[in-house]
Amino acid sequence: MMLADDDRALLIGLARESILCAVMGTPAPVPPVADVCQRSAGAFVTLTTRGELRGCIGQTEPDDPIGAVIVHCAAAAALADPRFSPVSRDELESLAVEISVLTRPEAVISIDRIDVGRHGLIVEQGRNRGLLLPQVATEHGWSREEFLSHTCRKAGLPVDAWRRGAQIFCFEAEIFGDPGRHE
Repeated sequence: MMLADDDRALLIGLARESILCAVMGTPAPVPPVADVCQRSAGAFVTLTTRGELRGCIGQTEPDDPIGAVIVHCAAAAALADPRFSPVSRDELESLAVEISVLTRPEAVISIDRIDVGRHGLIVEQGRNRGLLLPQVATEHGWSREEFLSHTCRKAGLPVDAWRRGAQIFCFEAEIFGDPGRHE
């Protein structure tokens, strides 16, 4: 999608406003009419505090306008990520916000086509589904096979399910965050 700096800043501001409203219990913001907010795209909102994950929620399919996706996912990352307690008012100042705007997921025919650091992965088998963003493999220094195994684990599948019939999809992400808030 390649967003301009102004569009990135607008989306980060929208995510921050959505988090604030969610934590304070006020109505969610209405996305501006700006062109960027009307484009359909999947996205994830990742929250960190002092470099530690604090919440991450997203929508993979580009079925909705990105403005609405950001509002929903930012609030959900703050309050509804089942791995964490809800973000408190005291934490708002220390939260760093990162947004990953996704391309449409594509089926992987050969794992040799997976480019670690560029592609994110989705592994599905039966009712199980796991997703890891492209930056996760880079942050952990994983090989292609390790990335696939960890995505299977995230799906609640055996680590070798990618070798035994699980469907694999890849996508790319444009990743940006709060300027000056990265630790």
